Amino acid sequence: MRDKSTSPGREAWDAVRASEIIGALKATDGAMLPILHAIQAAFGCIPEAAEPLIGEHLNLTRAEVHGVVTFYHDFRREPAGRHVLKLCRAEACQSMGSDALAAQLEKGLGVRCGETSTDGSVTHEAVYCLGLCAVAPSAMLDGAVVGRLNERKLDALIAEAKR
Repeated sequence: MRDKSTSPGREAWDAVRASEIIGALKATDGAMLPILHAIQAAFGCIPEAAEPLIGEHLNLTRAEVHGVVTFYHDFRREPAGRHVLKLCRAEACQSMGSDALAAQLEKGLGVRCGETSTDGSVTHEAVYCLGLCAVAPSAMLDGAVVGRLNERKLDALIAEAKR
């Protein structure tokens, strides 16, 4: 398994740097979400050690911070791969074949949903609605959405993600 302490373009966890980020944003209205996004942008994830630090600065419990981190699917505990491939698993996409595409994706990447390839090239995630129900099934690669996904298009996305 690859070393996930750092990721290309991401800093290693540093409590001093995290405190600087928190300090710069803690006066913002609704500060927790901007802080969490900034921590993740800097470190590639929200390390568990960040929760009590954020709580201390915002006068919140670790449990309150943890609840927000685990509620939002875009926050992660480990850095993502260089590319993130999300497959919609909501009802409209399921009805149009996303279950078979999920199996194809797992086979093509060699990882299960929620995992990152050993070479760090791609993280496979489920998402529960991209708002593309009319062109289901759909996926997203690095923020770019793809509708009317089929086996051929998925193979192309897998190849692109592995590059």
